[in-house]
Amino acid sequence: MEIARAVKPWPIFEVAQRKLGVAAHALIPFGHYKAKLDLAQIDTTSKVGKLVLVTAITPTPAGEGKTTTSIGLADALNAIGVSASVCLREPSLGPCFGVKGGAAGGGRAQAIPMEDLNLHFNGDFHAITSAHNLLAALIDNHIHWGNELNLDARKVSWRRVMDMNDRALRHTLVGLGGPAHGQPRESGFDITVASEIMAILCLAEDRKDLQRRLGNIIIGRDRDNKPVTARDLGAEGAMTVLLKDAIQPNLIQTLEHNPALIHGGPFANIAHGCNSVMATRTAMGLTDVVVTEAGFGADLGAEKFIDIKCRISGLKPDAAVLVCTVRALKMQGGVAKDNLDAVDVDAVKLGSANLKRHIKNMQKFGLTPVVAINRFPTDDAKELSLIKEACMSLGARVEEAQHWAEGGVGAKAVAEAVKTMLDGEAPDVQFLYEDDLPIDDKIRKVATSLYGAEDVQFNIAAQKQLDEIHQLGYGHLPVCIAKTPYSFTSEPSELGAPSGHILPVRELRLMAGAGFVVAICGDVMTMPGLPRKPAALSISLDDDGEIVGLF
Repeated sequence: MEIARAVKPWPIFEVAQRKLGVAAHALIPFGHYKAKLDLAQIDTTSKVGKLVLVTAITPTPAGEGKTTTSIGLADALNAIGVSASVCLREPSLGPCFGVKGGAAGGGRAQAIPMEDLNLHFNGDFHAITSAHNLLAALIDNHIHWGNELNLDARKVSWRRVMDMNDRALRHTLVGLGGPAHGQPRESGFDITVASEIMAILCLAEDRKDLQRRLGNIIIGRDRDNKPVTARDLGAEGAMTVLLKDAIQPNLIQTLEHNPALIHGGPFANIAHGCNSVMATRTAMGLTDVVVTEAGFGADLGAEKFIDIKCRISGLKPDAAVLVCTVRALKMQGGVAKDNLDAVDVDAVKLGSANLKRHIKNMQKFGLTPVVAINRFPTDDAKELSLIKEACMSLGARVEEAQHWAEGGVGAKAVAEAVKTMLDGEAPDVQFLYEDDLPIDDKIRKVATSLYGAEDVQFNIAAQKQLDEIHQLGYGHLPVCIAKTPYSFTSEPSELGAPSGHILPVRELRLMAGAGFVVAICGDVMTMPGLPRKPAALSISLDDDGEIVGLF
């Protein structure tokens, strides 16, 4: 925070003009240093920039620095003369006040204004929360006033959302208090980033497509067990109105005054975990290179980026960067978090199995990544050498980066490696599965090809849902696997590169508006809880009205 405050940001009009060639009239300012881009006033058709995907090894409590690396790489590309921007997701208040903290990068590779980005930002999440809960209110109101659509109150699947971690709201009863207060039924809350509307906003091509997708949302079943949609309820128009400004990408800047388009924030489990298609396309139309990231490790984030976002939008990455740290690989090798500063070549060697699997997985998509080792002061030369050998054995270029400490100049080696890839022959990016493959076989393909699983096991409820999805004609949709991000298995404690396990699927959710089917595995929650000591307990205002404790 001190580093972020020490940098005097450029007025947002100056960033837009000098870095993007966008005139002032095409910006909708939110103060001096934030703005939305009015896409009706911007020509993004004359240029198609190259797209660089930043992903990472399996996350650990030690941290990998994916967002920090994305920002540092964008700054480094600009430093070597490449017109580049970075496209990221907006942070959720849940993790910010929970355990993870914000998502503005770190050290000397941050997006600013950091406090604004991590707290409310430009109101997009509030708009999505309002649109989601409007639909929920309309559903219960429709049932109260005669239920013309014959909705089965026991089969309403549309819950409510809020942008906060609150385990007490996972399962609720609504409509209590007698006939004047609605019909009693079971319901609950998810976190806003798990809302299907969040995923829809990030996959929509424009406002017309947004409204179409909102209308396709399945809210439940009628008494004949037929799907009922938001369009049947007549809700999609008002929902679109609430999202009319939220669909416009947001522009801020990095510490080195390079453009950062921050838009949307779908959960990287229950959804595809990428920033919006509209922001990505806009950035590609305004800069020569766009650096973007996908949530969690490559097994979840990169897979969904390619198999969902790219499949639906037609976008394809021209290069990929895989982030790792010595510390994280030690943890993958079994070292406790408190002992990571001690040199442990054997643990790094053991943990490198995780890195190597991610490289091999990326190669299955037709992408051999540049591996960026996010350097820490405690890293030992022998440990670094071992990681480089592991990468080069698979044909992956590997470079050290110190952007956290040095800013863009610290990531120049990675930027040069990425530029070399972009200047070469374009990769032949492939999807992991075809559209016509049945849903269960798509899930099995991901699990066995990327996770090292032997097979997939559907419980009785998931098998029934699978049959219903195919009967309704949605078997062509891509799959979004929601499992723990901390392991290739469904068990967070299984580190490294385990194989031969069974992936248990407990539930399938049809996201007809977003355009994918979610497979929920293991104990994944769509409403997180707060830890024993939430980060919120350390966040406050000082005597000068400045925020302290935010990270």
